[in-house]
Amino acid sequence: MRLFLLVSGLTVLLGTSAVAAPRVGTHTGFTRVVFALPKTTTASVKVSGQTATVNLGLSLSAERGALNALGITGYAVTGRTVTLTLAKGHGQAKASVLPAAGGQPARLVIDVPTGAAAARVPARPAASPAAGVPRPVSRQAARPRVVLDPGHGGNDSGMASAWVREADVNLAVSLMVRQELVKRGVDVVMTRSSDRHLHADKRKDLDLRSRLATTGTVSAFVSIHTNASGPGAQGIETFYFGQPLAGQGRSTAVFENGGGAVGEALTRSLTNSAQGMLGDLLAQAKLSFSRQLAQQVQSNLIRATGAVSRGVRTDAFYVISNPTTPAVLIELGFGSHPVEGPKLAQPAYQQRLAGAITKALLAFLNIK
Repeated sequence: MRLFLLVSGLTVLLGTSAVAAPRVGTHTGFTRVVFALPKTTTASVKVSGQTATVNLGLSLSAERGALNALGITGYAVTGRTVTLTLAKGHGQAKASVLPAAGGQPARLVIDVPTGAAAARVPARPAASPAAGVPRPVSRQAARPRVVLDPGHGGNDSGMASAWVREADVNLAVSLMVRQELVKRGVDVVMTRSSDRHLHADKRKDLDLRSRLATTGTVSAFVSIHTNASGPGAQGIETFYFGQPLAGQGRSTAVFENGGGAVGEALTRSLTNSAQGMLGDLLAQAKLSFSRQLAQQVQSNLIRATGAVSRGVRTDAFYVISNPTTPAVLIELGFGSHPVEGPKLAQPAYQQRLAGAITKALLAFLNIK
């Protein structure tokens, strides 16, 4: 459920600055504060005591006022700094900048968790957040939760080559990531922990996996896959939800969405809906955080393995299309490649992949 309130009148653009009266939205589990910006910029957030401070790469017109919203009591804008006063017991916040789209200007989006666990967080300074996502202050209070989705399994083995079977590689790497995250106090939910499917029907199987991203408070959803193509194709790529990029050819999502007529139909439907998401504020914020996570995952994987980087891309994957959770899909490499395929079968190489994914997730969650 969403309830948007307009605070202190309409936001008006003035030259290179903006009158920053925010919109405030109350959602299940968090309160969202949105400031209009004259253009896209950088933003970093720090929480100290009852104050969340966002430093911007541009200046805004001075503005301040009270806010009667769950978890927040007031705001102030001074030049390059936007400050939220948090309600007693609330000590988390995350920030992201959305580019102008759908007739809307660029926006600064600040989310303040308001669930029962968030209200129990003791007020204390948080670590410097490289990705704009709050670090949990204590393990006794809100533990971050990550959903790991080893793609395929059971009646769907995914790609298969002379060296590897996709379902096996995906599961092995996912279990290694889970082991490392649990050591660091992260609550990990697995869509599968053995060679099985969630439903015999592929669309229902994908739906069941996706739904786990909205069970409780989930910090990130990561779907892990192995690629296949002609013998010359190699490299790692990381996706977040969106339309296939121009020149990408036949969508990678067709295969991961079930292949054949099922994959074609599902991908076509999702591709059409991707454009509509640009006008949805909640979806845009999710996509912005998903892009940040995808960039961290991709850079860590390439650094750890030395593999060819195929970059960060968008595509219409069903399993990461839910608009409420930062979500990415990783293609670990090409099991069909004569060099990369044998590597993907090696436990030592799988551990390097898992270590890189773990490191990216911990950075995204600001867990040192």
